[in-house]
Amino acid sequence: MAAEFDTSHVKNVVLLGHAGSGKTTLAECMLFEAGLISRRGSIEERNTVGDYHELEQERGNSIFSKLMHTKWRGYKINIIDTPGYDDFVGEVISALRVADTGVMLLNASMGVEVSSDVIWQYTEQFKTPMIFAVNKLDHEKADFDKTVQQAKQHFGSNVVVVQYPLQQGEGFHCIIDVLRMTMYKFKDAGGKPEKLDIPEEERSKADQLHKELIEAVASNDESLMEKYFDKGELDEDEMKSGLKKAMINHDLFPLFCLSAERNMGSGRLMGFIDNVCPSANEMPAQITKSGSPLPCDANGPASIFIYKTISEPHVGDMSFFKVYSGTIKSGMELVNETTGASEKLNQLFIVEGNKRNNVNELSAGDIGATLKLKNTHINNTLHDKGKNIELQSIQFPPPNMSIAIEAAKKGEEEKLAAALHQLKEEDPTVLVEVSSELRQTILYCQGDMHLAVIKWKIEHLHKVDVKFSRPRIPYRETIRRMSESVYRHKKQSGGAGQFGEVHMRIEPWFEGMPDPIGLNVRGRDVHELAWGGKLVFYNCIVGGAIDQRFLPSILKGVMEKMNEGPLTGSYVRDIRVSIFDGKMHPVDSNDISFKIAGLMAFKQAFQQADPQLMEPIYNVEVLCPEDITGSVMGDLQTRRAIVEGIDSEGNFTKVIAKVPLAEMYDYSSSLRSITQGRAKFKMRFHEYIAVPFEIQRKLTDEYNKVAKEELVA
Repeated sequence: MAAEFDTSHVKNVVLLGHAGSGKTTLAECMLFEAGLISRRGSIEERNTVGDYHELEQERGNSIFSKLMHTKWRGYKINIIDTPGYDDFVGEVISALRVADTGVMLLNASMGVEVSSDVIWQYTEQFKTPMIFAVNKLDHEKADFDKTVQQAKQHFGSNVVVVQYPLQQGEGFHCIIDVLRMTMYKFKDAGGKPEKLDIPEEERSKADQLHKELIEAVASNDESLMEKYFDKGELDEDEMKSGLKKAMINHDLFPLFCLSAERNMGSGRLMGFIDNVCPSANEMPAQITKSGSPLPCDANGPASIFIYKTISEPHVGDMSFFKVYSGTIKSGMELVNETTGASEKLNQLFIVEGNKRNNVNELSAGDIGATLKLKNTHINNTLHDKGKNIELQSIQFPPPNMSIAIEAAKKGEEEKLAAALHQLKEEDPTVLVEVSSELRQTILYCQGDMHLAVIKWKIEHLHKVDVKFSRPRIPYRETIRRMSESVYRHKKQSGGAGQFGEVHMRIEPWFEGMPDPIGLNVRGRDVHELAWGGKLVFYNCIVGGAIDQRFLPSILKGVMEKMNEGPLTGSYVRDIRVSIFDGKMHPVDSNDISFKIAGLMAFKQAFQQADPQLMEPIYNVEVLCPEDITGSVMGDLQTRRAIVEGIDSEGNFTKVIAKVPLAEMYDYSSSLRSITQGRAKFKMRFHEYIAVPFEIQRKLTDEYNKVAKEELVA
C-alpha cells in the first residue's frame, strides 16, 4: 500500500512559545477541527492528546516535545508541540531541526516573553519559515497592538499583520482578515465562524493593513512588484505565492489571531498552513556533512534522520525520524552512516501523542517513528546500502547547572549508572561525568526544572532513589615565589635499603620566562597537564650527583604530588621544577627512593613558596526585562560577581558578569525566584584566578581537618 500522503501534501509544523502561551491547547484545537478527536481536552482536566505524560499532568505544563498530526483538506499536517521553559530547550531545538514551519504563539496579555526571544535565535539559525499567532485575545488584559509592537521590536519589521481582533478581552469573538478582506465571527463555543463583510467603521484600518501586507509581499518579489505597480493590487493567489516565497527565504512572518481555549481562529491558521506554508520539497535541499545537497524527493535514495529517542516501559526505545529522501517501507534495511551498523525497520508508525498507528510506507518529507533500533542514536542518519549520506547534526547548548548525584542506597550504583546512561540517550542536553578529581559523579543539566524531571524519571521509571549534593569545586593550586628544598629519603631495615637525596628549586611558571638563574641547564621537558597549565621540568645536575636514570622517578614523585596538592588536595599547575643537586648510594639508591625524595622535596618547597589557591571563574550572561535588572545585578554582587557591563538584546537587558563557580550553586532556582521565571542565563568557563585570602585559609583549614580525621580513622 502506497503512502497515504505524497511529499507535496505533507506539512511539518512546530508549535513554539513561552510557557503558558497556549501551544498544547492550540494543538488540541487543530486535532478537534480536523475531526481526529471528538472532544477537546484541557490542561486543567489533564486530558489533552499532547500532555499525556503523568509528570506533565502533575505539573500542568509541557516538558517533552510531542508528535501529532491532522488531516486537513487533502493535506497531512504533522504537529510537534514543544515545551516553553528554557530548561527544556533541547526538545525545542530537535523539533525545529525537522520542522518546515514554526508557529510562534504570543500571549496577548503578556506580550513577548524571554523564552520567545531565546527560541527566535534558533529559528534564525535554522532559517525556519515562521508564523506568529497572538493567542489569548479573550483574556481581560489582552493587548493586541502592544504585542504586535513588541513582536516588531524583537523580531523585526518583517512581522506583518494578516489578522487583527475587532474587539479583545472577554468580548472577543470577531477576527478581521486583511489577506482575504473578510471578517470571521465566532459563536461563544468557537468552531466554524460566520464569514461577513468588514464593518464600514473598520474599512479604512483594514484597507491600510491590506495595503501594508501587499507592499511587504511585493517588496520581496520583483515580478509581484511589477504587477502591483501595473494593477495597484495583487489577488489572493498572487499574495499567497509571494508569502510562501518570502517565508521560505525567512523574509516575512505573517501574524494571526487566536483564542485557542475558545477554539477561535485555529481553522483559518490550518488553512494558511496547508495553502501557503512550504512542504519539505519546497524548502532548500538539505546539505550533507560532505557538502552535497540532498533533495527531498520520494524517488531519491532512502534517507532518514533521527531527531528524538524515548524509552517506553514494556516497549523499549522508540526513535522518531524525518524522511529526508526516498520512500521508507516497513521491513526495509538501512545503514547507519555513523556506526556502520545495519538496522531493520520492522515497524513504521505515525504518532498521535501516546498512540501509535502502524503504516507501511512514509514518503520523503514525512515524520514517523520506529522501534528497537539497536545501534542508532539521536543525530544519526540511516540510508540505503551503498550510499554515503550523513546529515548535519543538531547542535545542543551546553549545560547551565551541575550537581553531584549518588544512589541513596548502597549497592544500587550500577542501577543508577544504567539510568543515567538511558537519560543521556533520550536527552543530549544531559551530561554525566564520573570525576576522579572531585571523587563525585557530576550531573550537568539546563536548570532546576530540568533537574526535577531527571530526578522524577530516575526514581519513578528506573526505581532508584537518589541523593543530590553540592558539587565540589575543581580548585587549582600554584605558587607565587621561588623556593628551594633538600630532602633525603633513607630507609634501612635489613637487606637492601633505600636512599635518595634531591635538591630542588621550584618557581611560578609563565610563558616566555628565561632559564633558571645560576643553574647549569642540561635538559628541559615541558608537560602539558591534563587539567590545564604546565609543569616545566629542568635537569640542572652537574658532575653526576644523581644518575640520569633516576630523573624520571623524581619527575614521577613530583607529578604524584601535583595530582593532590598540599593545600586542598587539588591539582597543581604552572610550576617550574629544577633539580640541581643531590646524592645517591651505590647499593641502596633505586627508583622508589628517588620518587619519594622528589615527592617530599616538592611538597616541602611548595609550602615555602607562598602557595596560592586558584578558583574557576565563569562568564555569566543574564537576559532579563529591564524592570528587574537591578534585582539581578544585586543578587550577582552577593555572589562575588564582577559585573562587566549591561547590553541590550532585542527588548531585553543583558547583564554580563564574571562569577566564581563556587558562588553559582543554586543560581538557576534563585534567578527564577527573583524574576518570576522572566529571565534566563548562560555560563561558560573563562579562567582560573586567585582565591581571596580569607577563603583560601578557610578551605585549607577544612582540608587539613578532614585529612587529620581520616588519619585517625
